[in-house]
Amino acid sequence: MEIPILRQGRVLIATLQAAVPDVDLMRLRTNLVQEVVRGRSQGVIVDVTAVDVMDSFASRVLQDLAHMIRLRGAETVIVGIQPEVAFAMVQLGLRLENVATALDLEEGMDYLNRKFKTTA
Repeated sequence: MEIPILRQGRVLIATLQAAVPDVDLMRLRTNLVQEVVRGRSQGVIVDVTAVDVMDSFASRVLQDLAHMIRLRGAETVIVGIQPEVAFAMVQLGLRLENVATALDLEEGMDYLNRKFKTTA
């Protein structure tokens, strides 16, 4: 199932559902990087609010995605990590090194808007 990518001004938004197969995560990574280039986007928000389990593969794909997007000159924010997921990630030693996170979509947009102002 393809994960839709929405555009909100200079920002792309992708919302993950509860169970995202690995192949869909890989496709999302590719599609988001291509869309950043095509649309000259300055920010990407990946909303994981509905995700109830984050395994090592998913966290690595999200971290890689954020680094690829940064290499293209844009910022990534992961929003909506549930408390149980955060707890499990810490217990399992899963990290999103150097990847911005925010509580929800609104805070993610605020973060990116502040970044846009400091780089303008």
